[in-house]
Amino acid sequence: MKKSVIVIGAGFGGLGVAARLLAQGYQVTVYEKLDKPGGRAYVFEKDGFKFDAGPTVITAPFILDEIWRAAGRNAQDYFTLIPLDPFYRIFDHTGKHLDYNGDHQFTLDQIAQWNPTDRDGYDRLIRASKEIFDTGMPLISEPFLDVASMLRVAPALIRLQSFRSVYGYVSSYIQNDFLRRCFSFHPLLIGGNPFDASSLYVLIHHLEREWGVHYVMGGTGALVAGFEKLLGELGGEMHLNTEIQEIVVKDGKAVGVKLPNGEIHSADVVISNADVAWTYMNLVAPEHRRKNNDRHLKNLRYSMSLFVSYFGTKKQYRDTPLKHHNIILSERYKGLLQEIFNGHSLPQDFSLYLHMPTITDASIAPPGHEAFYVLAPVPHLGAGIDWATMGAQYQAKIFQFLEENYLPDLRANLVTTHHVDPRYFETQLNSYLGAGFSVQPLLLQSAWFRPHNRSEDISNLYFVGAGTHPGGGVPGVLSSAKLVEGLVKQDFPASSTFDSKEKRNGIDAISAPRVGTRAPASGARFVRK
Repeated sequence: MKKSVIVIGAGFGGLGVAARLLAQGYQVTVYEKLDKPGGRAYVFEKDGFKFDAGPTVITAPFILDEIWRAAGRNAQDYFTLIPLDPFYRIFDHTGKHLDYNGDHQFTLDQIAQWNPTDRDGYDRLIRASKEIFDTGMPLISEPFLDVASMLRVAPALIRLQSFRSVYGYVSSYIQNDFLRRCFSFHPLLIGGNPFDASSLYVLIHHLEREWGVHYVMGGTGALVAGFEKLLGELGGEMHLNTEIQEIVVKDGKAVGVKLPNGEIHSADVVISNADVAWTYMNLVAPEHRRKNNDRHLKNLRYSMSLFVSYFGTKKQYRDTPLKHHNIILSERYKGLLQEIFNGHSLPQDFSLYLHMPTITDASIAPPGHEAFYVLAPVPHLGAGIDWATMGAQYQAKIFQFLEENYLPDLRANLVTTHHVDPRYFETQLNSYLGAGFSVQPLLLQSAWFRPHNRSEDISNLYFVGAGTHPGGGVPGVLSSAKLVEGLVKQDFPASSTFDSKEKRNGIDAISAPRVGTRAPASGARFVRK
């Protein structure tokens, strides 16, 4: 008889682990609180526009290929990835910019426009980051469930100066202040402060150079739709609009979940893709949490939150200097980040990530229109900001800034707008303190020090997602799914394994989905309530 698995949450971590375990012969049921899968990768559809709510930067496509290959499929039949060039256009506070991509000479030429002497420093930084990459990437495949596993890698971490911050590490090679910012911002993509995040996270820059930065045609939601179709073909079951009230624990073991209506659904394994802190504090009774008690969880340091405005315009802005991914840096850097991560009020200035996907993909907006998403890192809810009052004012301030500097006549050309603030992350995404990326990626909150993929308190309970090892970002979250697959197979061997040839015989006639489609494959056992 197949081992049964319940997955709480249909973010990328939940979708990834569900697909992996289905391919290994497990019976998998996914419960999702929202009306469609995706989690942070939810899609807002309004007035003919599609807005990706969350991740828009796709790196390390080999991780996706591996999931589909394990199921006997080709990922390219489910979604289309487009490499972007440049990866990012980064603006300073005066509007001058730097582009970079995977072409080393191109990036050196861009650096020379800011500080020619930093060309050599960037060369040395890349050589050094290669060593960090070669050491750090294998750590993603190690679950770090005991102290011994951490002690084994400690000498390498010391040798690589992982105790230094990303900004400090980059600054030892790069002299120009703006260039230091350009090559140290990456921790912000996974919820970290470049002045606090371990220099291990320099490997993100190397990861991008090695495999590129990609866009999913149809938006990131098309990747979610690809996962949804795959799970349906593999016989998975997904219940939408279904919130979990409690993880049922008996004799120290997770044995199922309880719904708000009192229904209890049993399983051999429970995997939570919900935020780790929120899961423990809201779904597991205190008497079952000796280590992961409220005090321990509240003492962890959590990432910043996000204020995101989604807007569409009837005017296209192809004559501006904007690219697909734009990073607009404030005149301040360290001071602004300190206020975002440690402050108790909303900073008066901001740095922005401006996403302009219609420059690559016209399908996500009505003809002749433009779709945008502008994101500002902001303090999490622990700062006590009154977002009910501040939200509209903050959005207006950002729109005014964009109109004055990047998008002429923006407000006169707006067709539709929508915004989310830290309350969305807390109430809709069940993230403790409304943190955008759960636990911060600090050295002492990484690897063994991070909330574990297998619960120390409760048998049969596992975690995937940004709050557990290895951390945030699409590659980190999907890597956590691979780790949990390995742990579940070790702890609960499946009664049968997936026969890719047999499954292929059943799908040869299935055509590839249209980009952006949300319908599951024919015969998929999806339940929508």
